[in-house]
Amino acid sequence: MYHSRIKDIIKASITVKEQLLQDDSLLKQIETSVEVITNAFKNGNAVYFAGNGGSAADAQHLAAEFSGRFYKDRKALPSDALHCNSSYLTAVANDYSYEVIYSRLLEGLAKKGDVLVGISTSGNSKNIVKAFEMAESMGVITIAFTGEKGGQMKSMANFVINVPSNTTPRIQESHILVGHIICELVEENIFGK
Repeated sequence: MYHSRIKDIIKASITVKEQLLQDDSLLKQIETSVEVITNAFKNGNAVYFAGNGGSAADAQHLAAEFSGRFYKDRKALPSDALHCNSSYLTAVANDYSYEVIYSRLLEGLAKKGDVLVGISTSGNSKNIVKAFEMAESMGVITIAFTGEKGGQMKSMANFVINVPSNTTPRIQESHILVGHIICELVEENIFGK
């Protein structure tokens, strides 16, 4: 009954990944992100992730790949997703604004040379835009995972990985692919193959 529709969805996902594969400038942004994150960890800095909804789940997933493990049994790398403290999140959203949940926490946790990976399919998530503003003022390096247009984050981020799609599920599927690539290569850079 759904056989044809299922195949169409899989084909659409593959098409976006094929476009990623053919985009040399985008591949270079991924490569540079690997280098930036590797250097941050080697210098004793942390990598933070921020997202909303499904992108928050991706943020938490990718942070865990660094702080837990990817392929190797090895020491933990300093990485976390900024939304994981529900008491903080609900207090700041209630007392201030949902728009400042990430910028305020970044202000308290981050230091110069840390990395903030903001994940937003539109590139316009206000709380991540504000976090990027805070990051810039603190000397925190920013990497944006966005969709094709990149939104506001495109012009704000130090590095932009804008997946060539305007469809949220296809963008998110590619975000996790790119995130896994980065995690794998960073782990190899620091701990060997």
